[in-house]
Amino acid sequence: MGKIQVEKVPCGDICAITGIDGFEIGDTIADLENPEALPRTEIDQPTMSMLFTINNSPFFGKEGKFVTSRHIRDRLFKELEKNLALKVETTDSEDKFNVFGRGVLHLSVLIETMRREGYELQVGRPQVILKEIDGKKHEPMETLSIDVPEDMASKAINLVSLRKGDMLIMEPKGDLQHLEFSIPSRGLIGLRNRILTATAGTAIINHRFSEYGLYKGDFTEEVKGAIVSSAAGKATAYALNRLQDRGRFFIDVNQEIYIGQVIGENSKSDEMAVNLIKGKQLTNMRKSGTDEAMKIAPKVDFSLEENMEYIKSDEYLEVTPENLRMRKIVFKG
Repeated sequence: MGKIQVEKVPCGDICAITGIDGFEIGDTIADLENPEALPRTEIDQPTMSMLFTINNSPFFGKEGKFVTSRHIRDRLFKELEKNLALKVETTDSEDKFNVFGRGVLHLSVLIETMRREGYELQVGRPQVILKEIDGKKHEPMETLSIDVPEDMASKAINLVSLRKGDMLIMEPKGDLQHLEFSIPSRGLIGLRNRILTATAGTAIINHRFSEYGLYKGDFTEEVKGAIVSSAAGKATAYALNRLQDRGRFFIDVNQEIYIGQVIGENSKSDEMAVNLIKGKQLTNMRKSGTDEAMKIAPKVDFSLEENMEYIKSDEYLEVTPENLRMRKIVFKG
């Protein structure tokens, strides 16, 4: 196993050619006097986009090595050399970039790779790429397959139906029920987590792009409001315990938080600003030691993909080598 320099390569051998600039995937290297081009390789077009920008949160620069817009720009354009289905567009702002990919998973692999390399950045909510065909709005459609126990099938069907999914196939597959749907790509954002929760983690979910179809309209499902921090500092057990009945939290006791950070999910649809820094007033009758007896529910720990799917249009996901934090783009208090 080695490399040697040759002038001819027989059919079937693998070779590397150097010294050629400005080529694209699918170009043919041909005879100068009698060039014949091979059919171009078709690369799947992106169906989803995300906004990448520098981290401008109060915790900027504390955990990452590469934090400037130049760092992010160079890294994104370097990725284009090997990531064929990825596209990057600059915007009016020098520190913001639109990145186009084949779905949430495709984009999340890039983001996870960057954070492991020491990059610090913020990303916006994934947006599907709409097209106008014959004067009508079209959106990317996916074929979604779900294998789930029979007694859980109705829950999965209901959740997909709320996202404008149409059932194509329903048939038994051993001990499981095999379901197939045609669903808009935007309907898949956040759907996996909801189905896994509803089916106690028993569902097996796969999806693939099928075609562009007519836009199916807005979804009608209820969206829970965010709990946002109105103070900066370390979260106290007293404040967390006092607000447990208002929703579920994404942070632990003594975790550093900042103003405008999304720290939980309200049980209602309204957004709520709270102060988790405030401790109780201590007197001779009320001692700090009683905090140990509090039973605080463990925080909700989202993966990178779940965070990307959870954020709303007015929020960013702050990505650093050590942490993932959701925040409001503009916090009005």
